[in-house]
Amino acid sequence: MDLVIAADDSRATDVQALLERHLVFARELSPPAHVHALDTAGLLDPAVTFFSARRGGVLLGVGALKRLDRSQAELKSMHTVEAARGQGVGRAMVEHLLSVAVDRGYLRVSLETGTMEAFAAARLLYASAGFVPCEPFGEYTVNPYSTCMTISLDGGR
Repeated sequence: MDLVIAADDSRATDVQALLERHLVFARELSPPAHVHALDTAGLLDPAVTFFSARRGGVLLGVGALKRLDRSQAELKSMHTVEAARGQGVGRAMVEHLLSVAVDRGYLRVSLETGTMEAFAAARLLYASAGFVPCEPFGEYTVNPYSTCMTISLDGGR
């Protein structure tokens, strides 16, 4: 069965369970002031569009796109269930979110992720999709727990 990525409700029971795992993961690795993962309320913000990736109706991953301003958005809440890692779910979600960003006319998409080894696979995924390290944006700061990355969508994408 094909992977289906579509807008979803972050309040759905299976989504809630995955988001809780995502938040636990972030909280185990980062000091409280440096956990930037969105909870359900944050994902319900009108500036955020939340997506799920499902195969045969089974939730395999989530991701969101948050509008920062007219020309820039942020990738948020990227998480793939452990059993589906290495199967292209994260890559498909990143590609989907970038496609949505292009359709909405954004010129840049940025993200923040952790610097610890547990986030290495995420950083590699983002780099392979064209994201490059950048200075902190928005409310993010220079600190030993965060790295920011960005991709330009104007010209060539």
